[in-house]
Amino acid sequence: MDRQVAVLAGGCFWCLEAVFLEVKGVLSVESGYCGGTLSDPSYEEVCGGRTGHAEAVRIEFDAQRIGYRDLLGIYFGIHDPTTPDRQGHDVGSQYRSAIFFVDEAQQRDARDAIDRLERERVFDAPIVTQLVPLGRWYPAEPHHQRYFERNPHQGYCRAVVSPKVAKFRQRFAQLRA
Repeated sequence: MDRQVAVLAGGCFWCLEAVFLEVKGVLSVESGYCGGTLSDPSYEEVCGGRTGHAEAVRIEFDAQRIGYRDLLGIYFGIHDPTTPDRQGHDVGSQYRSAIFFVDEAQQRDARDAIDRLERERVFDAPIVTQLVPLGRWYPAEPHHQRYFERNPHQGYCRAVVSPKVAKFRQRFAQLRA
């Protein structure tokens, strides 16, 4: 096994977590916060928009079963990387699109993916996804972990998370666990 880590932010972490939990080769997904200035922030502090953190997911994966580039393909396929500090109705810097790379290879792969998407004009607007070295990772509170799995009928989950999961299932069927 070749255990590696990817850290991605692209709106509400409940959406990203729900999708990446279904990807073959993914060993675990943890919702949390990174990219900010406050040590050990709470959900309320991050949502206040003054800590600089993004809601993100920390994905542990077996690189022998799924590649980092495949994870990036899913990531860019399930969120809008062209809207600064927002995803749909979720607005604020905590919902920004960001890739927190762990090494130069991830930084290069992420830059290549963005360049390719821009060249192919996949999106109608420029990609604003930030490429940032991974700093300190803070796990979200326990009730945010596996949120969609535990609360599929909650309003936000039905209106926002469920359609993203369905989009993943349709578009990336070959990468499902």
